[in-house]
Amino acid sequence: MMSDTRLLIIDDEKAIRDILCLHLKNENYKIEMASTGAEGIEKVKTFHPHLVILDLGLPDQSGLDVLKELRTWTRIPVIILTVVDDEQMKVKLLDAGADDYLTKPFGASEFLARVRVGLRHFNKLEATPIFESGDLVVDLNQRKVLVRHLEVKMTKIEFELLQRLVRDAGRVVPQSKLLKEIWGSLAQEESHYLRIYIKNLRKKIEMDPSHPKHILTEPGVGYRLV
Repeated sequence: MMSDTRLLIIDDEKAIRDILCLHLKNENYKIEMASTGAEGIEKVKTFHPHLVILDLGLPDQSGLDVLKELRTWTRIPVIILTVVDDEQMKVKLLDAGADDYLTKPFGASEFLARVRVGLRHFNKLEATPIFESGDLVVDLNQRKVLVRHLEVKMTKIEFELLQRLVRDAGRVVPQSKLLKEIWGSLAQEESHYLRIYIKNLRKKIEMDPSHPKHILTEPGVGYRLV
């Protein structure tokens, strides 16, 4: 029986794609493949995989750049494949949002175990650039926000803040993390920045900004998009 779990392999070496695909299909996963970073990013948007297996060395761009782009709008697990067993590179990958990495060559059993762990930790979160909640629609790919079917204009920082909350929808994002990621590490004590922009966002997307339904405050912790 075929699983409904979708996996995407992004690797420019056909032999590696084929062997990984064979192992994964034997576990009944649905598989799509891409040979370049650009093709891979497009397939994430259309195939909506639950996990991505991403080679670090691609012909058109680095796997690190692909990872960084994906992390602007999705939190699906990404396992990096690399021939470089370098600690600094591994730290850079993890800091950029990789969930795991495998150094080539690796065994099929270890590979499949890493895939299972990635899927289990994220409970089959689906990659999609569209977030919908009630009357709010956020298209991360087109950078558009609709409220009650009407487009809402936002500043660059307003959209970056909303986008960051969308990436962790349903979870509390600490205000220190929002400040660091949007304004930089020197702004972590400038919580008034965040309060001002959250207030502006609520004016634009909430029916009643004084009683928000989308962006909730978790006192003393941060904010949560529901």
